[in-house]
Amino acid sequence: RNFLPSTGRLVHYLPPAEGKNVRVDTGVYEGGEISVFYDPMIAKLITYGKTRDEATAEMRAALDAYYIRGVSHNIPFLASLMGKKKFIDGKLSTNFIAEEYPDGFSAADLPAKDPTVLMGVAALVHQAYQARAAGVSGQLPGRARALPDTWVVVEGDGETKTQHRVSVARHPVGGAGDLGPASGTVTVGNKTLHIASSWTFGQPLYKAEVVGSVSKGKVKAGHIVVQVDRRGIGYRLFHAGAQVDVVVLTVHEAELAKHMLYKPPPDLSQFLLSPMPGLLVSLAVKEGQDVKAGEALAIVEAMKMENVLKAERDGTVKTIHQQPGASLAVDQVILEFA
Repeated sequence: RNFLPSTGRLVHYLPPAEGKNVRVDTGVYEGGEISVFYDPMIAKLITYGKTRDEATAEMRAALDAYYIRGVSHNIPFLASLMGKKKFIDGKLSTNFIAEEYPDGFSAADLPAKDPTVLMGVAALVHQAYQARAAGVSGQLPGRARALPDTWVVVEGDGETKTQHRVSVARHPVGGAGDLGPASGTVTVGNKTLHIASSWTFGQPLYKAEVVGSVSKGKVKAGHIVVQVDRRGIGYRLFHAGAQVDVVVLTVHEAELAKHMLYKPPPDLSQFLLSPMPGLLVSLAVKEGQDVKAGEALAIVEAMKMENVLKAERDGTVKTIHQQPGASLAVDQVILEFA
């Protein structure tokens, strides 16, 4: 969040495999805590290649395979950085971030590098879970659930959603390729992908070999790593810096879903929230005071740094909810505007 440090427990920590081209220097472990008292750095990730392009490609692959949950981190930003032409060409300056990310960075706002691949992965993973559920023992004869071979992957969890119709033909599990339950051939629009993966249930990393063909006959092959988190009835996918939230539905469910009303998130613009866990050092305003955009409101100390929180708009302070010396949690309300 605006490059501010994050604290908490490393609920899941799975670094990429080290090798001749990948090195991970770290001192943390799964279950460990990133506290407010020390430097928040989790690791140094180093990759090697004979050329800058090769080293960058190694870094992209390593970042895709770096799985961290429990604390916020900058892996999506770094993965996005690796795809910027200026970075690839080595044409950097101190204005690089301001020039390339004028509106800031959000993984959820970053368009997927190849959405077709992610839609195919989502459909395959979902069908694998559904097939396992449909195979439960003790079913009545003749009442087994038949899975469809066409799914609708609904992309986005906000007011604007995009539906992708995906046809799926699953590959048999096992065989010479050691295929897992989420391997198969998927078709999205005019593009067909053959996806072979050893992924199985519960694994956070979906590693696969992909061969794709489009209507003009072009064929492209490659290795991908997609981070897959189950979220309620849907999935959150991470790849190449992009975060994509999807729900996989049957065709009939997707038609009904179009009629579901959108519930907007609560408006928090009238609150000053703590962007990180820390100590409220001081308040620069009082109740009833008028403030201008950019005016300092409070100072929060965390990880040996003092962070000045400023007003994002003109307004009047209505209520002060915390006093100096208070320990703050992330997103805790400090004060409220009228």
